[in-house]
Amino acid sequence: MGLLDADIYGPSQCHMMGVSEIKPELRGKQLMPVTAHGVKCMSMGFLMSLNTPAIWRGPMASGALQQLLMDTEWGDLDILLIDMPPGTGDIQLTLSQRVPLSGAVIVTTPQDIALLDARKAMEMFTKVEVPTLGIIENMSTHICCNCGHEEAIFGSNGGEHVALEYETEVLAQLPLALSIRQQSDRGIPIVVSDPDSKISKSLCFAARKLMCLLAGLVSSDPEIDIIDD
Repeated sequence: MGLLDADIYGPSQCHMMGVSEIKPELRGKQLMPVTAHGVKCMSMGFLMSLNTPAIWRGPMASGALQQLLMDTEWGDLDILLIDMPPGTGDIQLTLSQRVPLSGAVIVTTPQDIALLDARKAMEMFTKVEVPTLGIIENMSTHICCNCGHEEAIFGSNGGEHVALEYETEVLAQLPLALSIRQQSDRGIPIVVSDPDSKISKSLCFAARKLMCLLAGLVSSDPEIDIIDD
Protein backbone atom coordinates (compact mmCIF):
# COMPACT_ATOMS: atom_id res chain seq x y z
CA MET A 1 0.00 0.00 0.00
CA GLY A 2 1.13 3.55 -0.73
CA LEU A 3 0.25 6.82 1.02
CA LEU A 4 0.71 10.15 -0.77
CA ASP A 5 0.41 13.32 1.30
CA ALA A 6 -1.17 15.76 -1.17
CA ASP A 7 -1.29 18.64 1.31
CA ILE A 8 1.60 20.63 -0.13
CA TYR A 9 1.13 23.62 2.18
CA GLY A 10 0.68 21.66 5.41
CA PRO A 11 2.27 18.22 5.06
CA SER A 12 1.91 16.20 8.25
CA GLN A 13 1.75 12.56 7.22
CA CYS A 14 5.48 11.97 7.67
CA HIS A 15 5.19 13.10 11.29
CA MET A 16 2.02 11.10 11.94
CA MET A 17 3.73 8.00 10.51
CA GLY A 18 6.81 8.54 12.68
CA VAL A 19 9.32 9.05 9.85
CA SER A 20 9.73 12.84 9.73
CA GLU A 21 13.49 12.61 10.26
CA ILE A 22 14.05 10.30 7.27
CA LYS A 23 14.91 11.66 3.83
CA PRO A 24 13.83 9.69 0.74
CA GLU A 25 16.62 8.17 -1.32
CA LEU A 26 17.11 9.41 -4.88
CA ARG A 27 17.86 6.72 -7.47
CA GLY A 28 18.49 8.25 -10.83
CA LYS A 29 15.57 10.61 -11.30
CA GLN A 30 13.20 8.67 -9.05
CA LEU A 31 12.48 9.20 -5.36
CA MET A 32 12.23 6.08 -3.25
CA PRO A 33 9.26 6.21 -0.88
CA VAL A 34 9.88 5.97 2.85
CA THR A 35 8.34 2.85 4.36
CA ALA A 36 6.59 3.19 7.72
CA HIS A 37 4.47 0.51 9.40
CA GLY A 38 4.46 -1.42 6.12
CA VAL A 39 3.17 1.56 4.10
CA LYS A 40 5.14 3.32 1.36
CA CYS A 41 4.94 7.05 2.10
CA MET A 42 5.74 10.21 0.16
CA SER A 43 5.19 13.77 1.35
CA MET A 44 6.51 17.25 0.74
CA GLY A 45 7.39 17.13 4.43
CA PHE A 46 10.30 14.83 3.58
CA LEU A 47 11.78 17.44 1.26
CA MET A 48 11.41 20.56 3.42
CA SER A 49 12.58 21.48 6.89
CA LEU A 50 10.00 21.37 9.67
CA ASN A 51 9.41 25.13 9.85
CA THR A 52 9.79 26.00 6.16
CA PRO A 53 6.48 27.13 4.59
CA ALA A 54 5.61 26.42 0.97
CA ILE A 55 4.85 29.97 -0.17
CA TRP A 56 3.71 28.99 -3.65
CA ARG A 57 0.91 29.95 -5.97
CA GLY A 58 -1.50 27.26 -7.12
CA PRO A 59 0.33 26.17 -10.29
CA MET A 60 3.58 25.67 -8.37
CA ALA A 61 1.85 23.55 -5.73
CA SER A 62 0.12 21.50 -8.43
CA GLY A 63 3.44 20.97 -10.18
CA ALA A 64 5.09 19.84 -6.95
CA LEU A 65 2.26 17.38 -6.36
CA GLN A 66 2.61 15.90 -9.83
CA GLN A 67 6.33 15.41 -9.23
CA LEU A 68 5.71 13.65 -5.93
CA LEU A 69 3.20 11.37 -7.62
CA MET A 70 4.96 10.66 -10.91
CA ASP A 71 8.62 10.82 -9.85
CA THR A 72 8.27 8.40 -6.95
CA GLU A 73 9.19 4.75 -7.51
CA TRP A 74 6.07 3.26 -5.95
CA GLY A 75 6.62 -0.26 -7.25
CA ASP A 76 3.68 -2.68 -7.25
CA LEU A 77 0.85 -1.35 -5.11
CA ASP A 78 -2.57 -2.77 -4.35
CA ILE A 79 -3.80 0.74 -3.61
CA LEU A 80 -2.43 4.28 -3.43
CA LEU A 81 -4.26 6.38 -0.87
CA ILE A 82 -3.98 10.12 -1.55
CA ASP A 83 -4.60 12.30 1.49
CA MET A 84 -5.91 15.58 0.09
CA PRO A 85 -6.07 18.95 1.87
CA PRO A 86 -9.48 20.42 2.76
CA GLY A 87 -11.44 22.26 0.11
CA THR A 88 -11.96 22.07 -3.65
CA GLY A 89 -8.90 23.91 -4.90
CA ASP A 90 -6.00 23.38 -7.30
CA ILE A 91 -4.76 20.16 -5.69
CA GLN A 92 -8.11 18.40 -5.96
CA LEU A 93 -8.68 19.59 -9.53
CA THR A 94 -5.17 18.60 -10.63
CA LEU A 95 -5.56 15.08 -9.31
CA SER A 96 -9.09 14.54 -10.57
CA GLN A 97 -8.28 15.81 -14.07
CA ARG A 98 -4.85 14.22 -14.59
CA VAL A 99 -4.95 11.00 -12.58
CA PRO A 100 -7.46 8.16 -13.07
CA LEU A 101 -8.92 8.12 -9.55
CA SER A 102 -10.97 5.09 -8.54
CA GLY A 103 -13.03 7.00 -6.03
CA ALA A 104 -13.11 9.51 -3.18
CA VAL A 105 -13.74 9.15 0.54
CA ILE A 106 -15.09 12.26 2.25
CA VAL A 107 -13.90 12.94 5.82
CA THR A 108 -16.10 15.30 7.84
CA THR A 109 -17.28 16.09 11.33
CA PRO A 110 -21.03 15.82 12.00
CA GLN A 111 -21.68 19.52 12.56
CA ASP A 112 -23.63 21.50 9.96
CA ILE A 113 -20.81 23.92 9.10
CA ALA A 114 -18.42 21.08 8.27
CA LEU A 115 -21.10 19.30 6.24
CA LEU A 116 -21.39 22.35 3.99
CA ASP A 117 -17.80 21.75 2.85
CA ALA A 118 -18.40 18.00 2.59
CA ARG A 119 -21.30 18.59 0.20
CA LYS A 120 -19.16 20.91 -1.93
CA ALA A 121 -16.45 18.27 -2.15
CA MET A 122 -18.94 15.62 -3.20
CA GLU A 123 -20.43 17.93 -5.82
CA MET A 124 -16.95 18.63 -7.19
CA PHE A 125 -16.08 14.95 -7.47
CA THR A 126 -19.42 14.31 -9.16
CA LYS A 127 -18.67 16.97 -11.78
CA VAL A 128 -15.25 15.46 -12.56
CA GLU A 129 -16.78 11.96 -12.65
CA VAL A 130 -15.04 10.57 -9.59
CA PRO A 131 -17.43 8.40 -7.55
CA THR A 132 -17.81 9.00 -3.82
CA LEU A 133 -17.22 5.65 -2.14
CA GLY A 134 -18.29 6.71 1.32
CA ILE A 135 -18.03 9.09 4.24
CA ILE A 136 -15.90 8.86 7.37
CA GLU A 137 -17.35 10.88 10.21
CA ASN A 138 -14.53 12.16 12.42
CA MET A 139 -15.10 13.48 15.96
CA SER A 140 -18.49 11.79 15.88
CA THR A 141 -18.60 11.79 19.67
CA HIS A 142 -16.36 12.90 22.52
CA ILE A 143 -15.21 10.28 25.01
CA CYS A 144 -14.18 11.56 28.43
CA CYS A 145 -10.82 10.05 29.39
CA ASN A 146 -11.75 10.17 33.10
CA CYS A 147 -15.24 8.68 33.27
CA GLY A 148 -15.74 7.27 29.78
CA HIS A 149 -18.90 9.29 29.16
CA GLU A 150 -19.63 9.64 25.44
CA GLU A 151 -21.32 12.77 24.10
CA ALA A 152 -22.08 14.04 20.58
CA ILE A 153 -20.75 17.55 21.16
CA PHE A 154 -20.62 18.33 17.41
CA GLY A 155 -24.12 17.03 16.70
CA SER A 156 -25.27 13.60 15.65
CA ASN A 157 -26.12 11.77 12.43
CA GLY A 158 -24.74 14.53 10.20
CA GLY A 159 -22.68 12.12 8.13
CA GLU A 160 -25.62 9.75 7.78
CA HIS A 161 -27.89 12.51 6.49
CA VAL A 162 -25.38 13.54 3.82
CA ALA A 163 -24.75 9.92 2.90
CA LEU A 164 -28.46 9.40 2.28
CA GLU A 165 -28.64 12.64 0.32
CA TYR A 166 -25.86 11.54 -2.04
CA GLU A 167 -26.70 7.83 -2.10
CA THR A 168 -23.51 6.68 -0.46
CA GLU A 169 -22.72 5.28 3.00
CA VAL A 170 -20.91 6.06 6.24
CA LEU A 171 -17.82 3.86 6.40
CA ALA A 172 -16.92 4.71 9.99
CA GLN A 173 -17.80 7.02 12.87
CA LEU A 174 -14.68 7.86 14.84
CA PRO A 175 -14.73 9.50 18.28
CA LEU A 176 -12.78 12.52 19.47
CA ALA A 177 -10.49 10.49 21.70
CA LEU A 178 -7.28 11.36 23.53
CA SER A 179 -5.61 8.14 22.38
CA ILE A 180 -5.90 9.07 18.69
CA ARG A 181 -4.21 12.43 19.29
CA GLN A 182 -1.48 10.95 21.46
CA GLN A 183 -0.55 8.19 19.03
CA SER A 184 -0.66 10.55 16.03
CA ASP A 185 1.75 12.91 17.78
CA ARG A 186 4.03 9.98 18.57
CA GLY A 187 4.01 8.79 14.98
CA ILE A 188 2.44 5.44 15.81
CA PRO A 189 -1.05 4.92 14.29
CA ILE A 190 -3.56 3.63 16.79
CA VAL A 191 -4.17 0.53 14.65
CA VAL A 192 -0.52 -0.34 15.34
CA SER A 193 -0.27 0.73 18.99
CA ASP A 194 -3.63 -0.70 20.07
CA PRO A 195 -5.02 -2.96 17.33
CA ASP A 196 -7.68 -4.49 19.58
CA SER A 197 -9.31 -1.19 20.57
CA LYS A 198 -12.79 -0.33 19.34
CA ILE A 199 -11.38 2.62 17.38
CA SER A 200 -8.84 0.40 15.59
CA LYS A 201 -11.50 -2.14 14.74
CA SER A 202 -13.70 0.61 13.30
CA LEU A 203 -10.82 1.84 11.14
CA CYS A 204 -9.98 -1.68 9.96
CA PHE A 205 -13.62 -2.33 9.14
CA ALA A 206 -13.78 0.89 7.11
CA ALA A 207 -10.60 -0.08 5.25
CA ARG A 208 -11.92 -3.57 4.50
CA LYS A 209 -15.24 -2.18 3.33
CA LEU A 210 -13.48 0.35 1.12
CA MET A 211 -11.33 -2.36 -0.47
CA CYS A 212 -14.44 -4.43 -1.16
CA LEU A 213 -16.13 -1.45 -2.77
CA LEU A 214 -13.10 -0.89 -4.96
CA ALA A 215 -13.09 -4.54 -5.91
CA GLY A 216 -16.78 -4.38 -6.79
CA LEU A 217 -17.79 -6.76 -4.02
CA VAL A 218 -21.12 -6.67 -2.23
CA SER A 219 -20.66 -4.95 1.11
CA SER A 220 -23.28 -7.18 2.75
CA ASP A 221 -21.15 -10.31 2.22
CA PRO A 222 -20.85 -11.84 5.71
CA GLU A 223 -17.20 -12.66 5.08
CA ILE A 224 -16.25 -8.96 5.30
CA ASP A 225 -18.05 -8.32 8.58
CA ILE A 226 -14.84 -8.31 10.61
CA ILE A 227 -16.31 -6.56 13.68
CA ASP A 228 -18.59 -8.33 16.09
CA ASP A 229 -19.91 -5.62 18.40
